[in-house]
Amino acid sequence: MAKLKISKKTSTALINSLGAGVVPRVGVEYIAVGREKELKSLLQNLDDIAEGVAAFRFIIGNYGSGKSFLLQLIRNRAMEQGFVVADADLSPERRLAGSNHEGVATYRELMSHLATKTRPDGGALVSILEGWINKIQQEVVKETEMRPNDNGFDDKVESKIREVVQYIEDLVHGFDFGSVIIAYWRGYRMDDDNLKNAAMRWLRGEFTTKVEAKAALGVRVIIDDSWYDYIKLFAKFIAEIGYKGLLILVDEAVHLYQISTTVTREKNYNRLLAMFNDTMQCKAEHLGIVVGGTTKFLEDPKRGLFADQAWQRRTKESRFVAQANVQEHLGPVIRLNPLSEAEILTLLQRLAEIHALNFGYEQTLTNRELKEFVQEIINRLGAEALLTPGEIVRDFMSVLNILHQNPGIAFSELIHGSKFKPTAMGKDADVDEDDAAEFSL
Repeated sequence: MAKLKISKKTSTALINSLGAGVVPRVGVEYIAVGREKELKSLLQNLDDIAEGVAAFRFIIGNYGSGKSFLLQLIRNRAMEQGFVVADADLSPERRLAGSNHEGVATYRELMSHLATKTRPDGGALVSILEGWINKIQQEVVKETEMRPNDNGFDDKVESKIREVVQYIEDLVHGFDFGSVIIAYWRGYRMDDDNLKNAAMRWLRGEFTTKVEAKAALGVRVIIDDSWYDYIKLFAKFIAEIGYKGLLILVDEAVHLYQISTTVTREKNYNRLLAMFNDTMQCKAEHLGIVVGGTTKFLEDPKRGLFADQAWQRRTKESRFVAQANVQEHLGPVIRLNPLSEAEILTLLQRLAEIHALNFGYEQTLTNRELKEFVQEIINRLGAEALLTPGEIVRDFMSVLNILHQNPGIAFSELIHGSKFKPTAMGKDADVDEDDAAEFSL
């Protein structure tokens, strides 16, 4: 375990997250097992986005198959490579479109979670803008040998800022977006916090009326239900200021499937289709979108995306994939298959080692005992086909905690005892698989 060189902070975060049944925000690379091909495909998308191409991928799988985990893994990899990343979970209050500002709510969630390598926890918008301004100031100093207090210095900085803004003014709403960026610079230049805050509010989609925005910033538009246009603008902008691109991660897409009103559900699916077409046709630059959803969300012929022939044509598996009994990882849909028993055993071994390292004891569980644990859950919960990390990880962390706190209890005694009841993650006919909190791998 010493080879991992995992910090106390990271191991504690992993144990706390896994024990609570949620996907860890940090340290996921230490427990990444069995998703090498899927991750390689997504990393190829990052390379394409860095070259100016747009990408759109679905990660589809049943409850516990690893959607959220893979999204978190690619999020961390993207930040390490110099991307700006934003992620959001859809919900009844956050959709892609809606009559009660549900679409803007999703945009606001994405902007609040905006993250970079130096600000991985979100809220990176201010640091992105001010880091860019500081970089331009340094360039002016180097090129002109002027100092920030010299006459004309700020004018030269603004000139360089306008050069960047010009690259986005030809896009839809680009002129107003550029005006807000200039407004932020002027607030920064004059130490006007009100002007800077107004620009930030506009960029975060917090203005509710055009009158308010015009009074504060002199622009005639606000970010509303057409929020995706501004995502494209922001992607191009951050690429111009030195980042590799913008990666948008949207999880819990099953909430779109669960919309009861047909008209509203179709409106959201159409918005998703417009985003899909836009990126696939490279009408956006330096932008990647990854959406996580269940098999029902994609394939249900009545309420899923497959209810629309346009979606079927774009996302249905090729008949040659089915005939060859293989999995395609380069198409728009990545389908997550269950992990093998060997991969699950590797995962459990890593979890046991992390737990031992965190609490300072020697890990003594053998592969034979780990196999006993997996087999016990199979015997009590049902067929091996239902076995996913979502069914076993939280129980395994609980077992590790019990053994650590009660050294007199033997492993076999604990898992084979009548009191051990694996947490059932069974399907409820009235509740979708993704409604419950999950740890998925």
